[in-house]
Amino acid sequence: MTEGSTGAEERQDGGAPAGVPPEEQAAAAAEKKPLGIPENGESKAGAGAGTGTGAGEQEPEFVHPEGGWGWLVMLASMWCNGSVFGIQNAFGILFLSLLREFGSEDDEDLRFKTAWVGSLSMGMIFFCSPIVSVFTDILGCRVTAVGGAAVGLIGLLASSFVRSLGPLYFTYGIVFACGCSFTYQPSLVILGHYFKKRLGLVNGIVTAGSSIFTITLPFLLSGLLERVGLHNTMRILSILMFVLMLAGFTYRPLLPNKSGPTRAGGRCPRLGQVFNLHIWRSLGYRIWAFGIPAALYGYFVPYVHLMKHVEERFGADANKEVLLMCIGITSGVGRLIFGRVADYVQGVNKVYLQVSSFLVIGLMSMMIPLCNVFGGLIAVCLLMGLFDGCFICIMAPIAFELVGSDNVSQAIGFLLGLMSVPMTVGPPIAGFLRDRLHSYDVAFYLAGIPPIIGGAMLCLIPWVEHRRRRLEKEEMEKDITMKMLDPGRAPEDAPCKAADPESVP
Repeated sequence: MTEGSTGAEERQDGGAPAGVPPEEQAAAAAEKKPLGIPENGESKAGAGAGTGTGAGEQEPEFVHPEGGWGWLVMLASMWCNGSVFGIQNAFGILFLSLLREFGSEDDEDLRFKTAWVGSLSMGMIFFCSPIVSVFTDILGCRVTAVGGAAVGLIGLLASSFVRSLGPLYFTYGIVFACGCSFTYQPSLVILGHYFKKRLGLVNGIVTAGSSIFTITLPFLLSGLLERVGLHNTMRILSILMFVLMLAGFTYRPLLPNKSGPTRAGGRCPRLGQVFNLHIWRSLGYRIWAFGIPAALYGYFVPYVHLMKHVEERFGADANKEVLLMCIGITSGVGRLIFGRVADYVQGVNKVYLQVSSFLVIGLMSMMIPLCNVFGGLIAVCLLMGLFDGCFICIMAPIAFELVGSDNVSQAIGFLLGLMSVPMTVGPPIAGFLRDRLHSYDVAFYLAGIPPIIGGAMLCLIPWVEHRRRRLEKEEMEKDITMKMLDPGRAPEDAPCKAADPESVP
């Protein structure tokens, strides 16, 4: 039943509802919200447009459990983040074993070809994200996550039987990585079904899983590679993916799936279901989706080239592994701290936390060439890791604030897909500059510029969102005034509004 037909049936003489004073009509009209992107953090679960309920009827607002089964879902998502990125970040350990297995560590050509296995795997995780978001919307978080973990298990297990480098590009770089991508994104989306007030803290705990695995897994892999060899080590790692597949079964959805009809009359806009173009109508989301990739052109340069820079500056005997450990530990601490802080920051103002993280990381990148004492580098890495955790842990909460829970899956998916480009391009450009200038100094100075520029772009989002809400409020007040002055006009306008495709998400 459309909004126009509902109004026509309820109104009697003169178009006014029977027995209802004009003052109460205005109050009731003020409570109705226009269809479209929900207010920041507001859930549209059970909206009339998606269930066939009249648009004028008020549905009970969805209340997040803020715990219960959600704590088990949180632990499952934490295992997902840890196993996926723990294995990816530990590729450096597997890299040396692959060189020894297929040739020699001194073979530069083999080193280049082998490095592409890990680069392809990490890039595919983010590149596939827009596709994953479509499957998440259509099939749900549970089916997508379990299926992705199964594919990742097959890819990693198949890699353990490979005896040459070529097939690894497919089994490890594509199959395993695609499986990781399909299981990773639902682990972020499902948290919004169970948490709202504690979403920042929960995301901090979940994303801290990757820090814990990144710190501990290299020690485990080193021992396994010495005792059982490369191929058996990969088979043991497959156990992590099997547990991840079981963890995916805990993703019991609470919000309704959007795969059903969304318009009156039972018509299904298939294109709108597959590709949610509605999120791009939000100017705040567009700024966020392009501002973060702009910042990432220099974001990952220190993580890739810092070790080589330390060797050139302080010698090959420098304890450079301590720097990675400092980044990993403080990144985990930062995710817990800033995840909790984000719960106390209202609405889209959470963006300012990401702005601060980009500014600090950009400045720390520029500080690296200025550190002539190893202790100075340790301090830089501690701060860099702390604010790296801040940036990562509040990505999902900001997405929920900008587009609402119904649209968050594809909002995160498109963002991660756009992030794959700077993640791939930035570090090679820094390596090119080093080869030409015979020093990493200029590369680190330039790497600090994109995070600062990207952070400055994100500062526009709170202003844009506040302006949008103000205009919507003014338009609603104008609507109410017009209805009070001319109540007979409403029945004529209602069918037009219901027929307007822009009024239906």
